[in-house]
Amino acid sequence: MDFSFSDEQIMIRDTAEQFLAEVSDSAAVRAVMASERGYDDKLWARICQDMYWQAITVPEACGGLDLGYIELVAVLEQMGRRLACTPLYASVCLAANTLLVAGSDAQQQHWLGRLVAGEAGTLAFSGPSANWDAASVSLNCVREGKEFILNGESRYVPDGHSADIICVAARETASVGDAGVSLFIMDASTDGLSREWLPTMDQTRKQAQLTFSNVRVSADALLGEQGAAAQQLETVLDLARIAIAADQVGGAQQALDSTVEYLQERVQFGRQIASYQAIKHKCADMMLKVEAARSALYYAACIADQALAGDADAQTLREAASIVKGYASDAYFFNAGCGIQLHGGVGFTSEYDIQLYFKRAKSTETFLGGSDFHRARLAALLLDDSPLGQQKQERA
Repeated sequence: MDFSFSDEQIMIRDTAEQFLAEVSDSAAVRAVMASERGYDDKLWARICQDMYWQAITVPEACGGLDLGYIELVAVLEQMGRRLACTPLYASVCLAANTLLVAGSDAQQQHWLGRLVAGEAGTLAFSGPSANWDAASVSLNCVREGKEFILNGESRYVPDGHSADIICVAARETASVGDAGVSLFIMDASTDGLSREWLPTMDQTRKQAQLTFSNVRVSADALLGEQGAAAQQLETVLDLARIAIAADQVGGAQQALDSTVEYLQERVQFGRQIASYQAIKHKCADMMLKVEAARSALYYAACIADQALAGDADAQTLREAASIVKGYASDAYFFNAGCGIQLHGGVGFTSEYDIQLYFKRAKSTETFLGGSDFHRARLAALLLDDSPLGQQKQERA
């Protein structure tokens, strides 16, 4: 793999950095995070029309830019640095990826075209247990002729209360684990679907609960094969984990940068506190965390590109996603926590933005599985591939 950026990728990253510095400063973030919708429609329209970020990974045949996950991750990293409040993550990394992984050509043409045009989308899959995998799907689906009837609820859906397009994971009655899972796509205005905003600790990214009460969708809404979509859902979730890790790396970097800036301004006992050796050591630890996480991130982005192109299998993608999600979660929480400590007592106050990064760090740490979840997942992968693990499988 070539880990150096191309000139085009550098331009995309730098353009994103400059644009977000202009439109997503502290005042802008604080203004929209106080609203229930959670983002500015005018800014979203500008992103879709001028920057065209919602089309980065969409094929040209569907009106997209047909770029890769590396370019997407470069943009998401800068969005994480600025706590950008937009539905881009949910639309691209959840809804669009679901269509790319499981949708037919006709479905991609229709629904990806709508997403590229600026409609917002998301994916609802997790039940009340929030185990962050296909086994956690609890929404029930029953086939009745040429229709499917959906009943139940999905929680922790990013921008679920404001999205225009909803991708949904549901399971057949009495099925458990990876069996009986299907994927669907529908308009948010579908009869029987109700949506409720769920206030969370992180005000900069909204989540919702979706309730399905005898929601009827046609067979055309089915993505992929009925009852056999668990692996496709896992692939979508792994792609989403890599994307949220980009947000975490960007936030961890900004937590470090803003803390160093504060340390250079704050004077204690007649000298800048940044000059104290113990403070320097802590900042060095923060830098090490973010740089290591960034290396894992861009490796995982390369694997994501290969997976979408069919050149990497699901296990390779799963391994890369768990490595970067686990490490980026730890790095972000560590940097944000250290940032608050190094700010002193004011770090907890609303006046300083470091507390916003701390909340985003905790929210993204638990979303799609925390570091413990992914270390256990990696351990299972390693043990299954080991001679001991293969012997156990043969005996079973």
